[in-house]
Amino acid sequence: MTGLPSGADGLIARYPRSDRPVLRVNFIASADGAVSVDGLSAGLQGPGDKEVFDTLRTVCDALIVAAGTVRAEGYDALRPTAAGRAWRLARGLPEFPLMVIVSGSLDLDPEQLVFADAPIRPIVLTHRSAPASPIHEVAEVIALGEDEVDLAAGVRLLHGRGATQLLCEGGPSLLGAMIAADLIDELCLTVAPLLAGGPAGRIAHGPPTPPRRMSLCHVLTRADMLFLRYARNQHR
Repeated sequence: MTGLPSGADGLIARYPRSDRPVLRVNFIASADGAVSVDGLSAGLQGPGDKEVFDTLRTVCDALIVAAGTVRAEGYDALRPTAAGRAWRLARGLPEFPLMVIVSGSLDLDPEQLVFADAPIRPIVLTHRSAPASPIHEVAEVIALGEDEVDLAAGVRLLHGRGATQLLCEGGPSLLGAMIAADLIDELCLTVAPLLAGGPAGRIAHGPPTPPRRMSLCHVLTRADMLFLRYARNQHR
């Protein structure tokens, strides 16, 4: 176990881009497994968490988030830090990653900043039974699957557009569905030094699925916060 690097270069070295397609998940939980405090993840945040959060967004090609998380956490436009954008441009990457929202109901507010202030038009992945929605006016809406979103098809679509480094920030239902579809390559888990108790759920819930073995890549720490990175076996 080592200290969390304090500089951007050191953090990126710990959370690098890969030369193969990767779907990486970033979550925070309390020491007793709670995914939120008072319904939000903000109550779990601590020293170093924002730096890791920003680093993972900097190195990704696309950020995938469930509509419920977008609403609950009040997502604004996907804009990496100025330093992060400069890092991307220096390596021939687009200045801004793609924002991808998964929604079966299309119950999204076109005036929320994640749409209204977006530097590039977000993508909304839905299914062919989804109702009509004004979100079509501010996002590229793509229907995959008949009655539920076909996440594997969504990943293939993003790969086809050159977005091979994918980052998912939740929520728990989306992560559970991705685990069931066997799509997860990496889990970046921040553990906050809190006993939260209460009714908060775990970071993933969904249909029963066989356990998937992960390997521990690193354990970093800062001020009692733990930063864990796990990866699937390369030849899964």
